Amino acid sequence: MATTAETVKSQAEKYSAAGAQAFKDAVDKSLTALNELNAQSKQNLEAVVASTTAATKGAETLGAQAIAYSKKAVEDSVSAARSLGSARSVQEVIELQTAYAKTALEGYLAELNKASETVAASVKETLTPLNARVTAAVEKFQAAR
Repeated sequence: MATTAETVKSQAEKYSAAGAQAFKDAVDKSLTALNELNAQSKQNLEAVVASTTAATKGAETLGAQAIAYSKKAVEDSVSAARSLGSARSVQEVIELQTAYAKTALEGYLAELNKASETVAASVKETLTPLNARVTAAVEKFQAAR
């Protein structure tokens, strides 16, 4: 009878130890996964901050370009108006107006191209950190499969 009790006690201790070990392993695995998730979240947040910073920089650059162009356009308009005011004939007025219109249109198109390049560069810089995080997530999911 003592042997049966000892056997039962021994088996109970084995199962208890195995259960405790399984619980400890599960907790360790969960903590590791949680730490990994925290690291991923931190990297994602850093990517969003970098993206927002790049977008802000692009908007500031675009705004500065627009202000500079507007200032130059107003100055050119005033100069053209003065020239038109001092014209001595209708032919001279037509020539001055045509030259101003051509110059203004060329300047506008050049500024439009410059703004398009700025926007394209800004979008590229804005999306680069986010794209890197998406790529990392896809690689992680594929590795887990």
